[in-house]
Amino acid sequence: MGHTEKYKRRIPFHIELFIAIASLFITFILVIFFTQFNLDKETRKEMLNSILQDYNNLIYREYSSSRMTEARLDSIIASITDKNLRVTITTLDGKVITDSGHNDSIPLPNHKKRPEVDQAIHSGIGYSLRSSETRPGQDYFYAARRYDNVIIRSALPFDLSTGSMLKSDSQFTYILIITSLLAIFILYYFCNKLGKSISILRDFSNRAKQEKPIDVNIPLARNDIGDITHNIIRIYKNLHYTKEELSIEKEKLIKHLQISKEGLAVFSQEKKVIVANNLFVQYANLISDDPFISIDDIFNVKEFQQIFDFVNRNDQLNHLREEFMSDSLFLSKNGKSFQIECILFQDNSFEISINNVTQKEEESRLKRQLTQNIAHELKTPVSSIQGYMETIIENPALPKEKRELFLGRCYAQTKCLADLLHDISILNRIDESNDLFDCESISINIIIGEVVADTTSLMENKKMKFDLSLPENMILNGNHSLLYSIFRNLIDNAIAYAGEGTSVSIHCYLQDDNYYYFSFADNGIGVSEDHLNRLFERFYRVDKGRSRKLGGTGLGLAIVKNAVLFHKGEILAKNRVNGGLEFLFTLKK
Repeated sequence: MGHTEKYKRRIPFHIELFIAIASLFITFILVIFFTQFNLDKETRKEMLNSILQDYNNLIYREYSSSRMTEARLDSIIASITDKNLRVTITTLDGKVITDSGHNDSIPLPNHKKRPEVDQAIHSGIGYSLRSSETRPGQDYFYAARRYDNVIIRSALPFDLSTGSMLKSDSQFTYILIITSLLAIFILYYFCNKLGKSISILRDFSNRAKQEKPIDVNIPLARNDIGDITHNIIRIYKNLHYTKEELSIEKEKLIKHLQISKEGLAVFSQEKKVIVANNLFVQYANLISDDPFISIDDIFNVKEFQQIFDFVNRNDQLNHLREEFMSDSLFLSKNGKSFQIECILFQDNSFEISINNVTQKEEESRLKRQLTQNIAHELKTPVSSIQGYMETIIENPALPKEKRELFLGRCYAQTKCLADLLHDISILNRIDESNDLFDCESISINIIIGEVVADTTSLMENKKMKFDLSLPENMILNGNHSLLYSIFRNLIDNAIAYAGEGTSVSIHCYLQDDNYYYFSFADNGIGVSEDHLNRLFERFYRVDKGRSRKLGGTGLGLAIVKNAVLFHKGEILAKNRVNGGLEFLFTLKK
């Protein structure tokens, strides 16, 4: 049987309380009643004994003054009382001398063993209430007295007339019954009222246990239990609200830990982990020489010793510390750089964060390298322009043809500078300001057509040709300028390095619900395997001397990669089996 079934079958508390108190009260009333009844009974037995003893004295005076016969005895009894009085006269040893109303043909047994006679023999007076041995089924009250030579015993049947003498006072009985009923009614009223308050409290506790909504407008009794119930409901509402707030904060903290880009762990004062995210475990294992399973094992990692010394040194200063304290550590391990920070809170719990700064260090290195590359790329054209201009200024008599040649070379170098600055601007915008590029529905077929039209003359000069294999009506949501840059830079790269007489193929070999899959290839000389992974680096050149002679900025393929990434695609390069270089990339529809 389930707990719920037991609970439903259980008697309500206020009924149990009423039954218990009512039973105790009724028991108390019955004790009083029977005590009073017995007291009244004994009192009336004493009264009846006194009356019968007076009868005994009268009978003895008549007995002592004349010879007593049964007829004479019946006559005396009739003159004394009209009740059914029975009188027996015995000798001192219990032998019956005469007995009123007795048939002489039936001998009477010795009465010495009768209780009242035995008492009279030994103490002079005796009485008892018992059944008659000569008249079975009839109760009598016997009173006996011992005289000089006889014992006289009188008796009255214990009938209604006698019972009325022995029963309790009817007025007292009625008052006792009425008072008891009134008390029980009042007791039931208050128990029922108490039961309602307890029922409300029980229902509240059940709803609170099941986390159901609590009705704050529950009608409550105006008593102590009602006040207690009201306070409990108010406390519960406050606790429930606080629990919800804590739950929200907990979810926020857990969410923060999950999406955080750094490893985080919080420890108690006893150095037991409270909460930690996956990155913390991964980074800690990467730093540690010996992998561990339990996060608590981190305190055995020697690389964190500085942090643990800081915690151990300051956890005894809690009474001197009003704010948190912190310490940090920078270390490099297994090709990664980490910034480790520890915050010690006022209660001596502490937080350890592990931030992977490898990318930041790499970005810092790349920025330094980029600055050096830009300075290097600018140095050549600027030096050329400066040299030509100095020659023109310092030689006023310079022939016109020579002067125009130098000015033409200066113009060519300024154009290289303009192209370089334009490419750098495009890369910076892609890296830092993606939202500046507007996206719209664009036809790839139209863009490729524009690129082919703009580069046809360059292709013809090198005796190169196009091989296009594209499905019709390729539409995607993107930026026109960046999509143009992808195909234009790839073609410019092929024109510059594939060689004369080669061909360039642009092929959309697959499309699905989300992406177009492109292959851009030439049948030229290709590149060494050592250079394939670095083709998309900024200012990277396979043949630096030849590249500068061809006028490239060294940023074309970097722009291609970033433009592809902007359109949620991926790009990679490989050498073709039959010669040439192939770029495989995707563009999201």
